[in-house]
Amino acid sequence: DPTALTLAMSVFNAVEKIGMPEGRILLSQSVTYIATAPKSNASYVAIDEALHDVRNKSLLPVPIHLKDSHYKGASQLGHGEGYQYAHAGEEGWVDQDYLGVEKEYYRPVERGYEATIRKRLDVFKQRRKKTGTDEDTRS
Repeated sequence: DPTALTLAMSVFNAVEKIGMPEGRILLSQSVTYIATAPKSNASYVAIDEALHDVRNKSLLPVPIHLKDSHYKGASQLGHGEGYQYAHAGEEGWVDQDYLGVEKEYYRPVERGYEATIRKRLDVFKQRRKKTGTDEDTRS
């Protein structure tokens, strides 16, 4: 639940301001919320897998369209060529490769807010199928 941390920090701040014993009620409410929130370690696993690749030098060059194009000579190297501004795309998304290989780090589960994220990723995958670029690394 992506709001759990926000809630915990809000309660922490509130308890600091109002003190005890009243703060115990807020603490109890937040513990109940967090304890019953859908759980997933998908983000944790994703960052660990990405860090593993970084630590083991399993890195690839930055795709040329993502390389800085704001310096003299960049255009001669093709830097930035073909870059698509995601904010200008439908729903803030464009079919563009950001990794350079078929690799997927984040695999959301089918519960809680991650189910919503999974649905969004599935929509992107369907769009890629329409354009013939069905790679899970694009999002």
